[in-house]
Amino acid sequence: MLTESLSLAGDSYQGMPSGVPQATQNQSAFRRRSSKVHQQSKINNSPMLKLTRNDYDSLRRHGEETYPHECCGILLGRVEDDGARVVTSIVRAGNTRTDSAHNRYNIDPKELVRIQREGRGRGEDIVGFYHSHPDHPARWSSTDLAGAHWIGCSYVITSVEKGKAAVTNSFELTGTDESDKRLQDETVEVS
Repeated sequence: MLTESLSLAGDSYQGMPSGVPQATQNQSAFRRRSSKVHQQSKINNSPMLKLTRNDYDSLRRHGEETYPHECCGILLGRVEDDGARVVTSIVRAGNTRTDSAHNRYNIDPKELVRIQREGRGRGEDIVGFYHSHPDHPARWSSTDLAGAHWIGCSYVITSVEKGKAAVTNSFELTGTDESDKRLQDETVEVS
């Protein structure tokens, strides 16, 4: 099992995606559960996202395939008692941005709801989202934070340099609501 710790410089990428629709009413149960998860993560002081090597490679490959545009997708899985989010499947989503797809993304809310329903049918919840940064660092921007609404979820960003996936980082959206939300560095465990 490979564990990748994320150490991040203070890079920022301006003008980045705000493409994940705000949480649907169906997500209220996840928010209640994620509040407990976030409290546990704070106790452990180590938010974590767990992915299989296949899923990790797949989301990175998605970024390469859509280069020079941003890719985007949804992480489905479960939350463990210790607060770790375990990805059991990833689902590619279409980037519906036509005006600035090279540095923005948007997931159609209808597609998001469909993916959420299909996941629930398999016993999976939305545990996060991913997207790529073509020729920019794998670091969240103020636009990413403004567009992130699913508290307790992971937000994975892969830097794709000249068509090749370079660095993949993950961030947990913490806080209690829009007024105090923040993205916190998160360890990614790939097995």
